[in-house]
Amino acid sequence: MDDQDPGLRLVHLLRAVTMELDLFAAEFAGRNGLHPTDVRALIHLLDAGREGVRATPGWLGAQLGVNSASTTALVDRLERLGLVRRERDTRDRRRVLLVVQDEAVRLGWSFFGPLIHEMVDSMRSFDEAELAVVRRFLLAMRDVTAAGRRVQRDDDTGKR
Repeated sequence: MDDQDPGLRLVHLLRAVTMELDLFAAEFAGRNGLHPTDVRALIHLLDAGREGVRATPGWLGAQLGVNSASTTALVDRLERLGLVRRERDTRDRRRVLLVVQDEAVRLGWSFFGPLIHEMVDSMRSFDEAELAVVRRFLLAMRDVTAAGRRVQRDDDTGKR
């Protein structure tokens, strides 16, 4: 591909934003004695809560692409830190749900809050139509990336 291709230039810019966000999250993890996977787990659990998804350890492991032993160790670690708790599903007592504790939300907002506020303030310079295009673009890039990850995983496991 030509380096001047507008699509490729956007891919590079998207990668740069992703790298900055990853570095920001790594700084948060380091300051709080967390592994980067712990931060990704908390983000998945917070997103699940906003979307009304009843998150189980199996669900979380699938989101992170880790096995059940790694998921158990991760949840144990987050539980010891007071960031997540396990609770029985009232609909199915055999299932355990993962619930983000208020301390995790407080900790996250204390670190990420200023950045989030700056990002939202910056977005106010765009009108609704522009933001709709950006949203459509980001959703498409998320979907393409998730599909690419699935293809790679299937290639690695010989499912393809």
